[in-house]
Amino acid sequence: MVVEVKSMEAKKKQQPALNTSKNKETVTANKKIQVADFISEIKAELKRINWTNPEELKTYTLIVVGATFFCGMGIYFMDLLIQACLWFLESALRLVV
Repeated sequence: MVVEVKSMEAKKKQQPALNTSKNKETVTANKKIQVADFISEIKAELKRINWTNPEELKTYTLIVVGATFFCGMGIYFMDLLIQACLWFLESALRLVV
């Protein structure tokens, strides 16, 4: 079994020169094509999206705002209840001590 080891110089000679202007133009053109393909795919994907109509959007917005308001009010009243309990305990402990 013979393993062929190539020196770095031999490998460099085998690889095409990447710094030539022709290769740079090809790479730039390929990147432009890739960007154009990507943008066209984005446009196609956006056309396939099932967008919500304005009436549904208003309804869902009102539901979210209402639910947020009622949850906030629930937290507020729970806070008031806890404060009242703590105030009552504080008053009761002052009478005992």
